[in-house]
Amino acid sequence: MLLDRQKIVWICGLVAIAFLNQAIAGVNYEEAPIHYRKTKPNNAISKLQARLESGEIKLQYDPKFGYLPSLLEHLQVMPSSQVMPFAKISRQNPKIGPQTPRAIYFNDEIHIGYVQDGLIEIAVTDPLLGMVFYTLEQNEVERPVFRNDSASCLTCHGTSKTKNVPGLQVRSVIPDVKGEPVLAAGSFRSDHSSPIEKRWGGWYVTGKHGTQKHLGNLVLPDQSKPKSLDNPEGQNITSLDKFFDTSKYLQNTSDIVALMVLEHQADTVNFITTANFEARYAQYLLELESQKPNADRAKLEVDQQNRIKKAGDKLLTYLLFQNETQLSEPLQGVSTFTKDFENAGKKDRLGRSLRDFDLQTRIFKYRCSYLIYSNAFQSLPDDVRQYVLRQLAAILRGEVTDKAYEHLSETDRKVIGEILLETHPEFASVWNRADLRP
Repeated sequence: MLLDRQKIVWICGLVAIAFLNQAIAGVNYEEAPIHYRKTKPNNAISKLQARLESGEIKLQYDPKFGYLPSLLEHLQVMPSSQVMPFAKISRQNPKIGPQTPRAIYFNDEIHIGYVQDGLIEIAVTDPLLGMVFYTLEQNEVERPVFRNDSASCLTCHGTSKTKNVPGLQVRSVIPDVKGEPVLAAGSFRSDHSSPIEKRWGGWYVTGKHGTQKHLGNLVLPDQSKPKSLDNPEGQNITSLDKFFDTSKYLQNTSDIVALMVLEHQADTVNFITTANFEARYAQYLLELESQKPNADRAKLEVDQQNRIKKAGDKLLTYLLFQNETQLSEPLQGVSTFTKDFENAGKKDRLGRSLRDFDLQTRIFKYRCSYLIYSNAFQSLPDDVRQYVLRQLAAILRGEVTDKAYEHLSETDRKVIGEILLETHPEFASVWNRADLRP
């Protein structure tokens, strides 16, 4: 009974946070100017739905995997991106466990969750709304319908854990043999700064990582507080075949490199959405306050720019991998994800790309996020996007000496600048315009 009460308190806490986040966040995204639930989405899923309804395309139904393979193909999501959580921390908990993990597939803007005999869940970035959440029934019909389920998903995906915006989070918990989180073992939220030894609890992990330990592939016998989380049999796993029937999934891996990319990507998208909302709210507030009697427009404009600068700086430090954890030994994935991911990169004349991996001491070779090319970044309001690009150019030139960027060596700055000049037209424009420099 005590365990049931603990779970009830935990769930109620999540719900309470979801309601409270509106009050503590910088921007209430349900109100003007965002109007999250009142605004019609315009993203990869809403566009796919329109093409389905017009008859332009059709999703093929696979007897084994339903719409999943066809959906991945239409949305250009690589099967090799598969990562697999098995802890019961999602809406389809009754169908998820160590023998029936959830599979997640992703690209730069779309995240697809597949559960055996369950719904397909989708989180997709939207230029105006941040992350929008959909579900797809796995029943064969003439024209499948993506249902917007954002209202229920925001309970977990619209809280302080996601920067108080509709976003993503990667959590590490320690489950028992049924997949239930052992609350006494703790919970940890992961990003690219997290120590490896605290990552991936409740996830399957495949890949080589030497003596570096993680919490993946670990199942506790019961709900008792563990004396130790040592997990030697869960380290350096190359296949998941011994854990469950992998023939029921597209891959038999949950790639360690894909997991690290997903962790970086989740918070990058959250920071981009925060910058989006903050810039739009700052402009809205400026116009609203300027209409009041005796309004000081000049002061209001300064306040607006300060708000944009604060959000832009937070985004920029994350784009440049501030506080990224350092690897003590090399990592190696065991699927084709590493190669597939790199091949999708925009390359300069020397063949260099921001998607190139290092995997020796850090995840990427060049410390600037590939998401600077993303639709989410490109859709930022002009003032905050231009601020980030101007500041980035100044940092790469060595004109900014802030401690937040001292992890970037002179070589780092030089090479990143060279790659962006050849592959990011707007950055090149900012770089070459003296009037746009900070």
